[in-house]
Amino acid sequence: MPIRVRGTRLTYRSLVVAASAALMTVLLSPAGAQGASPRESRPVYSYGNAVRESVWVDTGLDGDGNGKSDRVAVDIVRPREPAAQGRKIPVIMDASPYYSCCGRGNESQLKTYDSQGNPVQFPLYYDNYFVPRGYAFVAVDLAGTNRSDGCVDVGGRSDIQSAKAVIDWLNGRARGYTTRTGTERTGAGWSNGRTGMIGKSYDGTIANGVAATGVDGLRTIVPIGSISSWYDYYFAQGAPLYDSGPEWLSDYVESPEARARCAAVQQKLVDEAPRTGDRTKLWNERDYVKEARKVKASVFAVHGMQDLNVRTKHLGQWWDALADRGVERKIWLSQTGHVDPFDYRRAEWADTLHRWFDHYLLGYDNGIDREPMADIERHPGQWSTDKVWPPRTTAATTVRPGTGTTPGVGTLTRRPARPGATETFTDDPKQSETDWAADLERTTGAKAGFLTAPLAHDLRLAGSSQVTVTATPTTATAHLSAVLVDVGPDTIRDYAASGEGITTLTDRTCWGASTAGDSSCFKATEARTTAVDRTVFSRGWADLGTYASAGKGRPLTPGKRYTITVDLAASDHVVPAGHRLALIVAGTDRDLIDPPDSTPTLTLDLARTSAKLPFVGGAAAFVRATAGPAPATATPRVSRPQGVAPPRPAHRIPGGSRS
Repeated sequence: MPIRVRGTRLTYRSLVVAASAALMTVLLSPAGAQGASPRESRPVYSYGNAVRESVWVDTGLDGDGNGKSDRVAVDIVRPREPAAQGRKIPVIMDASPYYSCCGRGNESQLKTYDSQGNPVQFPLYYDNYFVPRGYAFVAVDLAGTNRSDGCVDVGGRSDIQSAKAVIDWLNGRARGYTTRTGTERTGAGWSNGRTGMIGKSYDGTIANGVAATGVDGLRTIVPIGSISSWYDYYFAQGAPLYDSGPEWLSDYVESPEARARCAAVQQKLVDEAPRTGDRTKLWNERDYVKEARKVKASVFAVHGMQDLNVRTKHLGQWWDALADRGVERKIWLSQTGHVDPFDYRRAEWADTLHRWFDHYLLGYDNGIDREPMADIERHPGQWSTDKVWPPRTTAATTVRPGTGTTPGVGTLTRRPARPGATETFTDDPKQSETDWAADLERTTGAKAGFLTAPLAHDLRLAGSSQVTVTATPTTATAHLSAVLVDVGPDTIRDYAASGEGITTLTDRTCWGASTAGDSSCFKATEARTTAVDRTVFSRGWADLGTYASAGKGRPLTPGKRYTITVDLAASDHVVPAGHRLALIVAGTDRDLIDPPDSTPTLTLDLARTSAKLPFVGGAAAFVRATAGPAPATATPRVSRPQGVAPPRPAHRIPGGSRS
C-alpha cells in the first residue's frame, strides 16, 4: 500500500531507494561537507545498524525501603559510526511512566524487547528521525515503572531523580550498570553530555521538574501540555478538580511488582495530599514554578489552549516565571485539547524541533533563536507569529461588570458598577460552562453573565487573566467559576469531541528510518472542526473558603461578604469585530471541578467585582473596540450555541492513552 513521506505519497520500493541513496552519501559529520558552517544535521547514519542497549542507572535513592539504592532502566538507541570515528554525540531523552502501562503517542505505542531483553521498539518517532542525524535517543522508565526499581511518587523526588540521575550518568557523575541487579559498571563515553528532554503531559512534566533542579548538562527542554505544579493539577485554588488524588495515578502506572512493594509510598500520597485542598509539604515539593530561578536550559513550550486535562494555567505560570529569569524561550499554542503537535502540525513541527535541537544540542547557528518566539493557531490550521509572547504592548486592564436591563444579564465596561448593585445565582452542579454560555442573554438561576456591546474592532487577549469576586454565600462552603466567552460565530477545532480537535486517518506518513520492529510511519491526522456561535476561551475556579490564603481553606459564615481573586488559564484569543466579549461568574463547572458540600446561593457585589484582562494594546484597545458602532455585518445573536458538547468528565491521568 502506498504511504506518504513528509506529504508525498511513495511506494515502499521508492522509499528504500531514497533511503539507501541518503545512507550511501559519504560525509564526515552529520552537518554536511567539511569546512562549511553547519546549519542542519543530515540523516547520514544507519538506523538499522544502530547500537541498542539497556543500562540501569543508580538514582541514589531507596524509594521502596528495601535497603538498596534504586536503579532505573534506561533504553538507548544511538548511531554506531560516531563512536568508531572518535566523536561524541548529544542525547534526546524522554523519561516516562507510560512505556509499559499506557503507551505513548496517538497510537499508544509501548516499548518492546527481544527474547534477550534488548530494546526493539522505541515509542514515537524521535529515535527514527534523530538517530540517523547523529543523536542518541534515551527512553527512561521512571522509578517504579516497567523495568525500574523504586516507587512512583507522582512528580516528587523519586520521579525527578529518575531522569536527573541519567543526565548525571551521561556526564560521568553517576553509576550505571549493565543489569538491574549485577555489579558490572558501564559508562556513557559515547555521550558529549549535552541533553535535551522532551515529552508530552507526564513526560514533559518531568522535563520541567528536572530543569528546575538546574542540573548541569541539560541544555534544553520541550514540555508539551505539561504540568508545572502538581497541586494545580489536582486543585484550583482549593477546589478539587478530580474525585481522587495522586495515589490513584501512582497505582495506575506502577509495575505490578512495584505496586506490591510500594504501599508505604502510596499511603503517604493519601495522608499528605488531603482532599480538603489544603496546600501541604507534599505539594510544595512538586511545585516547579517556585524553583524556576534554577532553570538554565532553554524551553520550547507547547500547549493546547483548550486542554482540559493539563489546563493552561500550568503553561501561564511556568512561562511567566521563566520570563522573569530571562530563560530563552519559544512557544506554540494550538486550538486543540491535550494533543501532541506531531498530530496537528506534523511537517512544521518536525522541522522546527529539528532546528531547535540542532541549535541547542549541536550548537548550529541556524537562526531559530532569532525567529518569532510564538506561533499561535488562530483558526484550524491557520497560524500567526509574534516576535515575543505576550506581545510587548499587552497590558492588564481592569474591566467591570454592571447591571443590565435583564436580571442576571449585565454589562462589561470600564465603568464601576453603582454602589449596592448585585447579581445572585445558585450553584447547580448539573450545569457546565457550555450551559452558562448558551444562556448568556437569558435570566437563569445558575450564573451571572456580563457582556460588552458588539465590538467595533478586533480585541486580542494574550496571557493570563484574573477575576476578583466579592460574594456573600448562604452556606459554609462555596465554589466559584469564572469564564471568558467570545460571543459570535466561528469555526473552531472540536476540542470537546473524541480526539480533542483532531481526526485520525488510516494512511501513514513516515519520519525517519525504520526497522522490522520499529516503524517510522504513523497515522496521519486532520483537523476535526465544528461551527459554533460562542467560544469559551479561558476559565478558572476557586473554593471561596481560600479567600484569606490560597493554601488553606476556611469555613464560610453565611451572610458574610468575602473577596477572592480567581486565576484564569492563559490563552491567546482574538474577539473579532462584531462579536462580544463576555464574563460569566457561576458555581460548580460540571465535569471540570467537583461541587462543594452544600448548595449555596451567592450574591455578587458588583461594585467590588472586577476582571484584569491582558489586552494587546492595553486599555486603549478595549476603549477603541467598545466605542462606536459595530460593523454592519455583525451577526445577530443566536439563542443557543451550536457545535461544542459539554466538557467530558475530567481526566485523572496526564497523558492517558492519547499522548
